[in-house]
Amino acid sequence: MVHKDLVIIGISVGVAAGVLITSIIVLGICWYKKHAHLPRSTNEGSLATLPIRENGLGASIEMSASLSNSVIIKGSDYLAKKPRNSWWSNHSKDQFTSASGLPRYSYKDIQKATQNFTTILGQGSFGPVYKAVMPSGELVAVKVLASNSKQGEKEFHTEVTLLARLHHRNLVNLVGYCVDKEQRMLVYEFMTKGSLENLLYNEEEEALSWEERVQIALDISHGIEYLHDGAVPPVIHRDLKSSNILLDRSMRAKVADFGLSKEEVFNGRNSGLKGTYGYIDPMYISTNEFTTKSDVYSFGVILFELITAIHPHQNLMEYVNLAGMSPDGVDEIIDTRIIGTFNPVEVRSLAKIAHKCLHKTPRKRPSIGEVSQAILRIKQIRLVREDAQSFAGEDFSRAISRIESQQLELKKMASINEGPRQ
Repeated sequence: MVHKDLVIIGISVGVAAGVLITSIIVLGICWYKKHAHLPRSTNEGSLATLPIRENGLGASIEMSASLSNSVIIKGSDYLAKKPRNSWWSNHSKDQFTSASGLPRYSYKDIQKATQNFTTILGQGSFGPVYKAVMPSGELVAVKVLASNSKQGEKEFHTEVTLLARLHHRNLVNLVGYCVDKEQRMLVYEFMTKGSLENLLYNEEEEALSWEERVQIALDISHGIEYLHDGAVPPVIHRDLKSSNILLDRSMRAKVADFGLSKEEVFNGRNSGLKGTYGYIDPMYISTNEFTTKSDVYSFGVILFELITAIHPHQNLMEYVNLAGMSPDGVDEIIDTRIIGTFNPVEVRSLAKIAHKCLHKTPRKRPSIGEVSQAILRIKQIRLVREDAQSFAGEDFSRAISRIESQQLELKKMASINEGPRQ
């Protein structure tokens, strides 16, 4: 009997102990879940918008989207407090070098090439730009990311990775970069004549001739055409402006500054408004959606800059809208420094192209390829006219001789094309 009682007591104690242990485990799990999810829900409920950026004349901007387009930030507090070099701590520098295929220079290399950063060429939203001579003797321009730059490392990375694969005669060539001693630098080919903005608005510079302006417009269009139609995948520049057009010693124009560029497959929604005041497509402002036609709009603004030498920050579009009220209204706003040296028909033709680029409906704007062809026709017509004038000035005998020579050359070409008869 005693033995039976002991068994019953033992079973009761065991059941009670099991219930107690189970209760402790359940309470522990509940406590853990409650406290583990608290920080996460706090972070998920926080909202952040992109900052507004404005760095003066010709500077790029980043405007915050509305609260409805705000980006929800997820993750731990550590992710929100990354140090300045956080991007590089998450990406191997060696892997970045091999991926870009571009030479990587040390800080000492750049310091020596720039003579300790003494010859400054200009100042942009990215930071100061210095003239430098590399050990090979090559003249280059070094763009240094300022410590307080709002363009930041993301744009630095974009510039390197894009220009490593984009190569065209009308794009500025990136020849290397530097990531050393907390420094970020981009090394470009040196563009002797500087920016289009400087050539148009610096009174100390000689005025660009009409022929030069048409050629510059054609060069820019070819550069953009390569980005839109030649690159794979296509690239949208997103910050086309006269200060981002550079010219070499032969006055050939090249598109520069790809820090804000995106591949066309990128969904630009909710990314914040990017670009430069005066050049931004109004439809982009209202929809927050950037397309190749937004680049076309910016190019239309540049075309009117070439025609008028009026900066967008000096009410360029107001002048353009007033001039657009009459077929020859553009004659009244053309750059006074070149009056009498151009053909009015060519100016009106280029203005007509620019107006189409600025159409308020993006789908009704021409593609950049169509724009390039239209500008090329303006140049070809001018060259034909010049040839005709030159031909009319020759004496009769020289004209006959020239015609005979051309006919003989055509016969030779025809015989080559026909090949041997069977």
